Amino acid sequence: MSADMQKLIGANEEDDEEEIEMDVKEEDNEDHENGQKHIAAQMMLGADGVMPSTSHQFQIQQQLQEQVSTPGGGARRSRPLEEKERTKLRERHRRAITARILAGLRKHGNYNLRVRADINDVIAALAREAGWVVLPDGTTFPSRSQGSRPAGDSSAGLTSSSSQMLSQQVPPTSLQGVSSGYCASVEYNACHMKGVFMPTPAPYDLSSSGHSQSSGMVGNGGEQTESLPLIAGSMEVINEQIIGLPPKLPERDFAGTPYVPVYVMLPLGVVNMKCELVDPDGLLKQLRVLKSINVDGVMIDCWWGIVEADAPQEYNWNGYRRLFQMVHELKLKLQVVMSFHECGGNVGDDVCIPLPHWVAEIGRSNPDIFFTDREGRRNTECLSWGIDKERVLRGRTAVEVYFDFMRSFRVEFNEFFEDGIISMVEVGLGPCGELRYPSCPVKHGWRYPGIGEFQCYDQYMLKSLMKAAEMRGHSFWARGPDNAGSYSSHPHETGFFCDEGDYDGYYGRFFLNWYSQLLINHGDLVLSLAKLAFEGSCIAAKLPGIHWWYKTSSHAAELTAGFYNPCNRDGYIAIAAMLHKHGAALNFARAELQFLEQREDLQEALANPQGLVWQVLNAAWETCITVVSENAFVCHDRVGYNKILENVKPVNDPDGRHFSSFTYLRLTPLLMERQNFMEFERFVKRMHGEAVLYLQV
Repeated sequence: MSADMQKLIGANEEDDEEEIEMDVKEEDNEDHENGQKHIAAQMMLGADGVMPSTSHQFQIQQQLQEQVSTPGGGARRSRPLEEKERTKLRERHRRAITARILAGLRKHGNYNLRVRADINDVIAALAREAGWVVLPDGTTFPSRSQGSRPAGDSSAGLTSSSSQMLSQQVPPTSLQGVSSGYCASVEYNACHMKGVFMPTPAPYDLSSSGHSQSSGMVGNGGEQTESLPLIAGSMEVINEQIIGLPPKLPERDFAGTPYVPVYVMLPLGVVNMKCELVDPDGLLKQLRVLKSINVDGVMIDCWWGIVEADAPQEYNWNGYRRLFQMVHELKLKLQVVMSFHECGGNVGDDVCIPLPHWVAEIGRSNPDIFFTDREGRRNTECLSWGIDKERVLRGRTAVEVYFDFMRSFRVEFNEFFEDGIISMVEVGLGPCGELRYPSCPVKHGWRYPGIGEFQCYDQYMLKSLMKAAEMRGHSFWARGPDNAGSYSSHPHETGFFCDEGDYDGYYGRFFLNWYSQLLINHGDLVLSLAKLAFEGSCIAAKLPGIHWWYKTSSHAAELTAGFYNPCNRDGYIAIAAMLHKHGAALNFARAELQFLEQREDLQEALANPQGLVWQVLNAAWETCITVVSENAFVCHDRVGYNKILENVKPVNDPDGRHFSSFTYLRLTPLLMERQNFMEFERFVKRMHGEAVLYLQV
């Protein structure tokens, strides 16, 4: 081992000697070139300093060529051997100091420096430590979070002004679509040419005009009297291109922020009703494109109505197995949703996937298995929570049906769990897979910003309400509110939700507590079975963002959805505690909600998206549960992506908390268009904490 180390050290010393010899030779060559230029200048000027004639210049050039080409000619200065040795000693001393600096930084400063790093690596590491962004080509500029420099320091002022100039530039239209490295060099060179470019005078130009040319080019306010035509023309073109560009939109620098994985939700109909993968070749191409920009994985809905469509406990996973194998081969991750609801009646649903046929048959003879409103209208989007413990599904309860489905999935795809391909399982707990009542069905007449209606009028939930009222000693409370309005009512139009309405009376508090507790009990029961089925894996539950009427005292739309969250009560802390009990993550599906304040329809609905977001997040942070998210609205532009980034990585959180992953809604042909996909790629890089350039696309 010691012999190998000696060989390695010896090899390094030999390399150093070779590099030092090369440095000395380069200095000799520079001296030789400078000597030639000096002789040329003297011969061109003549003995009296006057410029000779053209014919005399030709003779001088011939003499110069003969002198240079003659071996041992006097133009080349031979450096003494002692001076070369002194140069070597100085170089060794300099490298020894550099080696000690690098060793100290590696040992005490935890800098990631290679063994043979040079001074450029040291400067780059120190600059990054100070908050600067250093690109691979050497381009350096301050981070957005660094703030302004003190005005008293002249060097700092110069750096700040030049950096500000760099940050404000965007490449011209002709540079769109080129690589980021090329654009970086163009921006850097353009800024230097505009602000501090100083053309070096030619060796033969010893007149004062050369100095005036240089001074005329420096700064932005100077007036140039004389200039070289070629350089001046180039400068004018570059300045026109830079000054004529639109100003850069302010945006936060996410370089160096925590890595947040990005998933892309696959189309709803990627697997058809026969559980066959639709267009596998086209999907494979799209997945490869996503992989090429370092997307971490995809999210897929596993539909109860497809897998267990024909008969109880007969599961068909064929299409999903082929899809999972495709994802596995591309080394992507999977987020899987256990979708126990129907698809086709909500915003964004482009396919129709009903509940299993055998469940629909049971529903025709016993419609009380579905949620029911005050008028007796049934909502077939999902099963009522009143049958969670009722054996009305061919001898099984609803939660037993859910558990059998999840257990079958775990057995079928066990190898994907063991290999870590499946990173999270989101358990559907209600309509749209969200933990809420179906209080706002469009098919029953709901229109935004209606408050919705309570969904507790099937026989099983009414039986539960009767039991709760009798335990309270007020059996006449076993009824739903009769003054709560209709689906599209506003709070002030009802006696129950208006200010100082019945919602805050004795009966109102009893009813709302029972109604919301049924929601929590349902989530608690299903997640306990999911934890058993997916032991050792991450599970999650999805919450909606019902933000309209949040600024009213009753929060009516939240109350009908099952969230007992009036202005004098926190309705989300109990839900967060339930999730914490099972180690489940919270998927808050409104990553950009808090930035919708300026929309007129939200102002008219007394909505407060930002207040809702922070209330839910505070409940999650206080109970120490993981938070993931997805966007609620289609997004293809930089402004929308910036809003999502600001929410996923809050800048003002004192504890540095952030979302654990983000799922983009959704993979469509529109996303794959060139301009949209370039913006999405930039968004993914910023989610990953990488430095990106401002490219106008």
